[in-house]
This record gives sequence, structure tokens and C-alpha cells, in this order.
Amino acid sequence: MTPNSPSPRPGPTRRGLLASSSGLAALALTGAAPLLTACGGGGSKSEGTTTGQKLKDLLPAYVASDLATPDIPAKNGSAAGFTKALPAAELKVSVPERLGSGSRFTVMAPLWGNVPKQGNPYWTAMDRAAGVHVTWQNQQGDTYGQKLGAVLASSHVPDAVVVPGWELTGRIPSAITHKFADLGPYLSGDKVKEYPNLAAIPTGAWRRSVFGGRLRGLPMPAPTTPNIAPFHRTDLFAREGLRAPTSAQEFYDLCKQLNAPRSKVWACGDMTWAAYAVFGVLPEKPYYWKLVDGRLVNRCETDEYLEALEWSRKVYSAGFVHPDAKAETGSIGDLCAAGKVWMYCQDLSDWYGKAAVQRVDDKRFRMEAFDYFAPDGGAPTLYARPPADIWTFISEKAGEKTVRDILALADFTAAPYGSKEQRLRMYGVEGVHHTFEDGVLTKTGRGNDEVFSTYEYLASPAPFVAYPDLPDVTRGMVEWQQRQGAHTRKPLFHGMMIIEPVRYTELDAEFEDLEKDVVRGRRKVSDVRRAAADWKAGGGDKLRDWYKKLLDESGAAGDPAS
Repeated sequence: MTPNSPSPRPGPTRRGLLASSSGLAALALTGAAPLLTACGGGGSKSEGTTTGQKLKDLLPAYVASDLATPDIPAKNGSAAGFTKALPAAELKVSVPERLGSGSRFTVMAPLWGNVPKQGNPYWTAMDRAAGVHVTWQNQQGDTYGQKLGAVLASSHVPDAVVVPGWELTGRIPSAITHKFADLGPYLSGDKVKEYPNLAAIPTGAWRRSVFGGRLRGLPMPAPTTPNIAPFHRTDLFAREGLRAPTSAQEFYDLCKQLNAPRSKVWACGDMTWAAYAVFGVLPEKPYYWKLVDGRLVNRCETDEYLEALEWSRKVYSAGFVHPDAKAETGSIGDLCAAGKVWMYCQDLSDWYGKAAVQRVDDKRFRMEAFDYFAPDGGAPTLYARPPADIWTFISEKAGEKTVRDILALADFTAAPYGSKEQRLRMYGVEGVHHTFEDGVLTKTGRGNDEVFSTYEYLASPAPFVAYPDLPDVTRGMVEWQQRQGAHTRKPLFHGMMIIEPVRYTELDAEFEDLEKDVVRGRRKVSDVRRAAADWKAGGGDKLRDWYKKLLDESGAAGDPAS
């Protein structure tokens, strides 16, 4: 089974963010009277945020689902965990009456993998069960931003469009407020109760779905715990009598002990993402600020940021990092699974991905994430992630029947674990896409070809992890989230949907490539200090003032509506 999250990716890249907006320059000419102004200023209606009573009035009512009790309850911002699968006869129904009325509509969504054929048995079964007819316009995930920008700049926008949070830059937020429907008349307050599974989506996810002063997005909720995990081969560690590191120096010393390039074995992959967690570096925009003596300080101005880069640079310069990581080629996770790399960073979902593949031939294979630590050991300073970072938007040109049928499908896809709807969405048709034997769900070859991330982008339930075939992985993943969550704090503006003014979009554009160059030894840490000075002079101080006004008007950690 796949966890309630999109396909693994190491994290949003600033390059991808900027590329996604390139096709939307024309939207700068489509002026409109602002419905929302940033901090009381004269920005466009897509800039700023929505807070206070106005936000509360927009949010759907919350009615928790009691359909299934998790084996591992959510805690500290983690997902819930389910370690067992029920036979089909014992699954419950979360949508007792088919809500769809037969509308035909198009959905554009990213996809990492081969696009299934239209009319395949999985899509047919999903459409029939929900009462709709979907034509999917799937685009490869790695280049999705470029396609998204071009489509939103055109006059032919699909009926529903998936927008990941890492694409919210440039003109794309403006396109969202100009081209997508206000869902408030259908979902705000008690109206959402017509769609019980949507009503069970946590309020924090809905808060992040308000764009331009209107409820526009259908969210995919996410845990607020870290999504990037530092992995190690626990089976190989045990064989050598080793334990996971608990400080930055221990990690370095362990790398020195494990590194054997002459034997084509390296200590680690690129650990920069882990370094950001270890050194307590602030998140990326818009949560990249902290208050120091009443003044906002940006991520790029902090000592922690420089220390993390210096440490990662030291790991590279010692020769501990596999050459493929330095060249940004290949899969470091696969090299770790093959015993060529001892430790690496990746999305937490890679835990299951590697275990499911490797244990087919090697039942003793074990790979786990180790806990983050402070540089000198002890508890780390981690920052909470947004409670939603992927949405589906409905075209403003869609008629009411189409809107309601898209919402009907979203209600179906947001069904919780333990429901018939969830089983169909995540496993397809029994006997065609999966089998159930001795309490284990197994996808068939056809299931692997047809049943993967598409429908869940319409909307998803509260986060969960469920791998009945590998219950130890389920438990390991959720308990890792919970341990990290105990050390997680909310950054400024946490949970708020903030759209920066377009004029500041490219201020931090150079930092991603600069970070890569610094840790790989091609540039110096002093170059980062100079880039931070350029950032300030080029508009960073004005952006600081913009955020300070936003902070004064809205509060540090968002609105109490959450």
C-alpha cells in the first residue's frame, strides 16, 4: 500500500518554483479590483493572507470520522498508523449514496511514472462508484510546473487542476484567484456536511486552502512532522556492531569509519537536508522568518543556516559522499539498498518503498530512519511543516452540476482507512488489481501498472500510514514521526496561506544552486554571506517590512481558527 502522500520527492526546489511561473506573465495585465490586500496595502487580491473572523467564516465545519480506530493513534503531528487490513466483507461504507450525477470533466494532475491508458479497469471502477466520468490529463511530475504555467496562462483550463505547494510562485497564485472557483458556497460552515468525508478533513488543511480571500482549494492533508528522513541500513549496522549517530561529530566519525571508496562503498549520500534539521535551520518560504529582539530575521541571515552548509561541506570534502550524489545522478536510495551507501536522506515514504522491494528476495533486509539530534547531541530544534501543501482547484467556468460532481468525487477519494471507498482508491478491484490472502493485500502486475497516485489528489483524509504487508515498517514510520514531533515547534506564520508580492518572487532564486555549490566545494561559505547581503539590498529589507506588518496584524503563528 502507498501512504497517504504523493510520490516521494526530496523536497521542493526553488528552480522548479520559478520555472512554473514562466508562462504566466500575461496575467499581470488582467487587473481586477482587489478582494484582499496584503497588510492593508494596495497589492493584488492574491497577495497577503486571510485571518480573523473572515477566515473563520470561510472554513468548513469539522466532523471527525469514527469509521476506523488506528492501531497507532496520531500524536505530535504525526500520521495515524494502521498495521492490519480487513477482508472486503468487513470494510465499512463511508459514502452510503452515490453523490455523483454523471458529469464528464477533465482533471490535470502530476504523475510520477507511466500514464495508464484511458478507460482502464481501475479508472472505470472509480468513476462508476463515484458516479462521474473523468478524463485525466496527467503530466510528468518532474516537469509539471512548466506545463502548469502554460495551461494557466491559456484560455483552456481543465475543469479541475492539481497544484502542489512548491509551484506557488510567480503568477500562479494570481491565476488561482482569477481562474478557479470559490467553493465557499458549497463547503463553508455546515454546508460541508453534505460531503461527510470532506467534513472530516482537519481544519488546518482547510486554512491553507484559502486563496485571495476565498475558499478555493480541496486539500491533501499532511503530517506536520518532518518529511525528510536520514536513513541507515540497520541490518548492516547490527552486523558490524554499530549504532546510529547521536551528534554531528558522531556522524562524521562514523562516516570516517565506514567509508571505503576503494571497495566502491561510501558512507553517505548528500546529507544537506538532514543538516538543516540538525542545525535547526528555518523552513523555506513563507515560514523562513524568526523574531530576534523584535526584528524579523530571514533564514539566509541566520548562523544556523551557515553552520549547516559548513558541516555538509565538511562531509563532502572528506570524501564521504557517493560520487553520484555529488553529480546529482542516479538513485542514492538504491545504492543504499545494494550496500554501496550506508546512510542517505529521502522522503520518509522511501522506508516502505525500499523494504517492499528488497524483502522479496532478502527477508532480513532492514532499513530505518534514525532520529535527528542537535549538533552537540540531545534534542534537536525542528520546525513544523504545513498541514496541507497540495490542492485541487475547480475552474470558475465549471457549472454547478460539474462543481458538485467534482466535490462528490473528492468526497469519495477522501474516504478514511477501513472503508470500501478507500480500498478501491488505493488498491483497485479485488481479483484484478490486488489479492487478499491471510490478512495481506498484494497488488497484481496490473495493479502496479494502473493503481497509483491520481485520485487522491482530488482530496484525501487525515494523514495515515498503512502497510499491512509490512506492519513493522508502518509502526517504525509513525513512531519516528512521533519522536521527531516531540521536538517540533511552529515557525512564524505556521499554517497560514501567505502569498508574497510578485516583485519579491525571485529574491532568493540564487540560493538553491549556491547551496549545492558550497557543499560540493565549488563556492565558499563567504559567498552565502555576500548573497544574503545582496538579498537585503535587492528587496529583502522591504520584504521584511512587508512580513512585519503582516505579523503585527495577524499574529505570530496564525489565526486561532485552527
